[in-house]
Amino acid sequence: MQISILQLDRKTFREMVRIAIPMVVSQGTFAVMIFTDRYFMSQISPTHMAAALGGGVAAFFSFCFFTGLFSYSNALAAQYFGSGELHKCPKVVTQGLILSVASLIPLGAITIGVLQLFNLLDHDPRLVELERVYFLILMAGVLLPLAKTCFSSYFAGIGRTRVVMICDICGLLLNVPLAYVMIYGHLGLPAMGIAGAAISTNIATLFSLGLFVWFYMKPFHRVRFRVMQSFRYDAGITRRYLRLGLPSAVELFLNVAAFNLFLLMFQSYGVVAGASAAIVFNWDILSFVPMIGLNIAVISMIGRFVGAGDMEHTNQVIRAGFALGLCYSATLAVIYILFRFPLVEIFTPPGGDFEEIRALAGFMMIGLSCYTMADATCLVAGGVLRGAGDTRWLMIASVTLHWAMLVIQYFIILVWRLSAQVSWIVFTLLVFSIAVVYASRLRGGRWRSEEKLAAVMAE
Repeated sequence: MQISILQLDRKTFREMVRIAIPMVVSQGTFAVMIFTDRYFMSQISPTHMAAALGGGVAAFFSFCFFTGLFSYSNALAAQYFGSGELHKCPKVVTQGLILSVASLIPLGAITIGVLQLFNLLDHDPRLVELERVYFLILMAGVLLPLAKTCFSSYFAGIGRTRVVMICDICGLLLNVPLAYVMIYGHLGLPAMGIAGAAISTNIATLFSLGLFVWFYMKPFHRVRFRVMQSFRYDAGITRRYLRLGLPSAVELFLNVAAFNLFLLMFQSYGVVAGASAAIVFNWDILSFVPMIGLNIAVISMIGRFVGAGDMEHTNQVIRAGFALGLCYSATLAVIYILFRFPLVEIFTPPGGDFEEIRALAGFMMIGLSCYTMADATCLVAGGVLRGAGDTRWLMIASVTLHWAMLVIQYFIILVWRLSAQVSWIVFTLLVFSIAVVYASRLRGGRWRSEEKLAAVMAE
C-alpha cells in the first residue's frame, strides 16, 4: 500500500482540522493542568515536584486499564455513526458508565497494591510520604475521570469535538487558580501543598463532567440520537465494547505499568534524576498530550469510514493525519533542541543548587527533541489501526516492545549501574522502534481486509 502525504485531499484535510483542533486544545488543557501542578510543586522544592510526577503516574497507572477500555467509546460511536445507527451511539455511553461503576471494586484492590510499591523501590522517605498523599487523593475521585472519558469519547466519535474542548477548557480555568489557592494557602484557606494540588484536580474534573452531562442532555442529542431510550443494558454493544476495547485496555495498562516501573527505577538514581525527569516529562506532556487530540480525531474519522464500508477514504485520512502530526512535532523538536536550557531553567526553585538538575535535564531534552516526531508517527498510525479495530495486534506489538525496554532498563539501572544518560538513550530508542513497527503494519494493509472489517462490526 503506497500512501503519500503529499497527495492531500483538501476536503478531508479540512475535516481533520475541524475535528482535531478542538481535541488538541482539549488534550492541551490536561497537559497544562499537570504542567502547572508540577510547576507549583517546583516552587516548594524539587522533592515535591518529583513526588507529583511519581504519585501522578502511579494514579494513572492504577486506573489506566479502565481508561483504555472506556476510551474505545470513540471508535464504537464513530462506527455506529458511520453506519447510520445513530441510536446506538448513546448506548455506548451507557455501557461505559455501567462498566465504570463495576470497576470500583478492582480499583480498590489496585490502590492497596500500588501503595506498597512506593516503599519497595528504595525512594527517599520524604518523597514516599508526598507521593502517597497525592496518589490517594487522586484515587479517591477515580470515578470522575472514568465517567468523563465515556462522555468525551462519545462526543469525539460523532464529530462534535467542540463540546469536548469547551468542557475541558472550563475545567482548566477552574483548576489553575483553585490549585494556586489550595497549594499555597490564599483566600482564607490553609496551605495544603501537594494535597491541595490533588484536591483541586478532583474538583475541576467534577465540574467538567457536569458540563458534559449538560451538553449530553440537550434536545439535539435527545431527539436525533434518542438519548432518553439509551439508559439500559445492551448485551450486543457490551460484547463489542469488551471484544475490541479490552485489547486497548490491556495495552494501555501494561504499557503504563512498564513506563511507571521505568520511572520509579530511574528515580532510584536520586533526587537530581527524579527532578530532571519531572522537568523533561513536563515538556514531553505539552507536546505528546495535544497530539493525542490528533490521535482521537484519526480514530473518529477512520471509525466512521469503517462503519460506512468506505475504505477508499481512509487513505485520505492517513495523509491528513501524518501531515498535521509531523509538521507539529517537527516544530516542537526544533524548539526543544534550541531552547533546552531556558526551558529547563523555568523550573529553578527559589533556593538550593540547581546546576546538576540543569545539566542532566538539558541532556534529556536532546532525547526529547529526537523522539517527538516518532511519537507523532505512533499516534497517527496507532489511531488508524485502532479506529479500524486492529486492537489485538496493537496490544501484542506495543506491550512486547515496552516490556522488552523495561527488562533492558532493569539491567542498565539496577544490575549494571550505568549512568542516567545511558538509560535515557535506551528509552529514546524504544520510541523510535515503536514508530517503525506501527508504520510497517500500516503500510502492509492487512488491517483493512474485508473479512477483518466484517468481524470488527459484528455484535
